[in-house]
Formats: sequence, C-alpha cells, structure tokens
Amino acid sequence: MKAKIIIKYLGFVLLFNAIFLFISAGISLYLHETSFVPLLFSAFMCTILGTLPQVFVETPDEVSFHEGLSISVLGWIITCLIGTIPYFLWGGEFSFANAVFESVSGFTTTGSTILNDIEVLPKGLLFWRASTHFIGGAGIILFVLLILPDKRGIQSSIYHSEVSGLSMMNFKTKTKEIGNIIVIVYCSLVLLETVLLKLLGMEWFDAICHSFATVATGGFSTKNLSIAYYNNIWIEITIMFFMILSSIHFGLIYATILGKKFNIFTSKITRTYIIVIFIGILLVALQLTHEHTYDFDNSLRYASFQVISLATTTGFATADTPNWPIFSILILIYYTIQCGMVGSTSGGLKFDRVYLFFQSLIKQLKLAKHPNGVYSVKVDEITISNEVELQTVVFILLYILTFSVVALLLTAMNIDGITSFSASIATIGNVGPGFGGVSSLGNYAGLPDTAKYLLSINMLLGRLEIVNVIVFLTIITRRK
Repeated sequence: MKAKIIIKYLGFVLLFNAIFLFISAGISLYLHETSFVPLLFSAFMCTILGTLPQVFVETPDEVSFHEGLSISVLGWIITCLIGTIPYFLWGGEFSFANAVFESVSGFTTTGSTILNDIEVLPKGLLFWRASTHFIGGAGIILFVLLILPDKRGIQSSIYHSEVSGLSMMNFKTKTKEIGNIIVIVYCSLVLLETVLLKLLGMEWFDAICHSFATVATGGFSTKNLSIAYYNNIWIEITIMFFMILSSIHFGLIYATILGKKFNIFTSKITRTYIIVIFIGILLVALQLTHEHTYDFDNSLRYASFQVISLATTTGFATADTPNWPIFSILILIYYTIQCGMVGSTSGGLKFDRVYLFFQSLIKQLKLAKHPNGVYSVKVDEITISNEVELQTVVFILLYILTFSVVALLLTAMNIDGITSFSASIATIGNVGPGFGGVSSLGNYAGLPDTAKYLLSINMLLGRLEIVNVIVFLTIITRRK
C-alpha cells in the first residue's frame, strides 16, 4: 500500500470540500456576516492542502483495493475534521467537541445537533451546514470519482471499497456509469424538491437547505422547530414523499424513470419496504388515537411524518415524541434500527439486510425440517450466495454489538438508559433524533464532551459500515 497514492486522492477530497466552503463564504460576504472570515480561511486551507498533492505527487496508474479502502475511510475522517474548522472559528455554541459533533453529524447525514438556537447562525454558516449533508448524502468519494480517469480500474477499486456489495445487485453497468446514475438521480431530486418547497411557501434559501437535508436523508433544518415551524400539511407531504424516494435504491429510481421492466413497482423488496412503513404508520396512529394523544386526523399526520422520517434516517420532526405512548416509541425505535434500503442515501442497518435475514431464517427452518432438501434465498429474482447470507448475519451481529457497547459506555457517563440506548442507535444508524434527552425536537447539547466524541465515532462507524473500518484498522496495524 503506497501512502503517496492515498495522499493524492485525499487532495481531491479536500478540493471538492473547498468548492462549497467558497460558496458559503460568498453568501456570508454578500450578506456582510460574521462567518465570512472563518469560512474563507477554511476554504483557502482546504484549497492549499488539496493542491499540494496534485503538484508534487504523480498520478498513479492503478489503485489497489487496500489503497481504495484507505482513501475512502481517511477521506471521510479528513472531511469531517475540515468541516469542524468554520464552526469552531465562528464560536457561539461551537466548542471544539460541539464543532466536531456537528461536522460529523452533517457529513454522515445523521442530522443530530448540539445547537440550542439554530436560527442565530449566519446564513453562510447555515449553508455550509446544509452542504455537509449534500456532500455526504451521495458520498464525497463518489463525487470525486466522477472527475477521475479510470486507469486500470482506479475508479472501481475506490468505489467498491466505498459501497456495500448488496447495493451493487441492482446495478449492471460500469463504475463510471453507476456514479453518473447516482449523481443524476440525486441532483434531480434536490432540484425538484427545492422548486416544490418554494412553490409551497418556503424562501429559496430554506427550500435549498431543506432539500439538501431531505434527499441526503440528513435532517438538518434551518429552524429550531424543524419542519414543525411551518405547520403546513403540503410541505410535510412533499418532504415525506422525497424522504421515501431518497431511501429507495437509486438504481431502481433511474430504471423507473427510463421505463425499464425491473423498477420500483416490480421490485418485491421495495414493495415490502413500503408496506412495512405503512404498517408502522397505522399502528402508531391507532395507538395515539386510542391514548387520546391527538384526534385521528392529527394522529395520522404526526405518525406518518415521524415514522417515515426515522425509517428513512432523515430525522426531521413535526412533533416532539417523548410523551408518546411507550408502544409508539418502541415502534419508532425499531425503525431507527431497520432504516432504508441499500443503494440509497439512507444509513443504518438497511431494510435489505433485515429482509435477507428473515429469508435466510426461513431457509434454515426448511432445512431443519428437510435436511436433504436444496433451498436458496432470492431477492428480486437474484439468487443470494451462502457467502452473502453469512456476511449479512455477521454484519447484523456486529451492528447490534456496536450500538449495545456504545449505549453501555454512555450509561457509564451517568446518562439515563433511554437517552443512552436511543442515542447510540440513532447515531450508528445516521438517523439523528432519539428519545429521552435527545428527542426529535431536542438536541445533544446536554451530553458531556466525552459522549459527543464517542457518538461522533459511532456516526462514522455507521456511515462506513463497521466492517470497512475493521478491515482498514487491520491493514494499518499489519503494516506496523
């Protein structure tokens, strides 16, 4: 593994971040805001650090898988650290721990925040905050791949280290074309939602920021009350639609637009995913009505938004959920674990893995009944190998083990059980809000700095999918 190759491509990552920092600085300059200098300094720092490797390091002819994995993991870490700088330099509520937490939360599209007063932030800094969602949603590594020449599979090595194998099942094309498809769908959804939100009454700035957050399934809002601020049913319906769409495999969305046979409507796993969400909405709405929390209309309205928001890992809110019945809270916690589909911007365990787990369980039950039988697991007519089945089970166990250990460590910091448990699940799943002290209209400001650092690591583990981090650590450890 050659360090120069890794440094070369990390430079591209920094330069891409610099573009959005300069745009944010431009907004601050135009509006004569106090965030101009912090943003401009960060932009120049990014540009200088990103340019040096391009000048002094030659472009490699090929990149190995280990180098690609290192570029992916280190790219995310460096991006999150760079994103900390403008927050910390601006000050306000941004201590160093808070700045790190907010930056990691933005880039991993978690959407958890430490801010008690979001609306006090200058618009330039708010745009940078929203941009971290936009960059992290499709993945900064993916954006960088689009400008790289594909010499001897360079793109493929980096891309396959960034994207899980399950998400590749619905893509039957080259890496460059896959990247183009994802970015075209991603940017088209952002543009369409921005226009619709503007037509429904949002200001252009708020419409852009909320579209960045919705399509990235992030959840950062420009308002303290999140989407509840607008109290507009049509804005809520529009955002719900785009949250669901953004949590579905982008390859299927692209295929649907082109009118291909295999699309969102013909995909069994996608139909199952939608049905499971609607079952959750119905159960929560009925419970809220039964407990007289709201009347049926408002129960359905709030249940729909909160279930979809958490199931897609977006994290927007129209209601504060701590006072909801425990039955409803447990259902919402399940959705923060399950999350959206592979191949989307959604984080978490992924519905595909949950679906595959139960299909594998059915297969094992059949084998127990008929030991000599020959059975296979299929997902949308694609036969799943025993190796992928095993990888899925291992990933699920690692995922549960990780959020359990993090929750245990949080309780050791004198944080109550429901806050610790839900914060751990919400951050590893890149969902955002939890319950207890970190509820949907609350924040993570009250947690100790050690907890914020721990949850920042948890967010990165969720975004990088745990196994990649473990493999990366074994690579660098072995080299030593």
